[in-house]
Amino acid sequence: MTVQMIEAYYRAFNARDYTSMLALVADEVMHDINQGPREIGSNAFAVFLKRMDERYSEQITDLAVLADDRGERFAAEFTVTGKYLVADAGFPAAHGQKYELPAGAFFEVDDDRITRVTTYYNLRDWLEQVRG
Repeated sequence: MTVQMIEAYYRAFNARDYTSMLALVADEVMHDINQGPREIGSNAFAVFLKRMDERYSEQITDLAVLADDRGERFAAEFTVTGKYLVADAGFPAAHGQKYELPAGAFFEVDDDRITRVTTYYNLRDWLEQVRG
């Protein structure tokens, strides 16, 4: 696993190429949703990606990826630029509001597959932007 794989993950995200994203994750990937539950499995991750794609249009920019010495853990810092398309449960009504957020993610890797993705951003900041 290399920094280039994490960069490929985000290139696939930006291209909305979820098949390529899913090819990079392990069957039992652990996905820690920002301020939400942990979901386990590539099938659950695929459902999450589909739901997000229906409700948000996002691009990742300013990506910086760091790796530990063993190539097992990675951190990514980036900017999320997006548009809120369809209301998500428990969130404000959507009408194409634009937003821009600093965010980060942590990855664990085993056997050249991503085994954990943990994403963080400031939910309060996002809410203020879409309510604004």
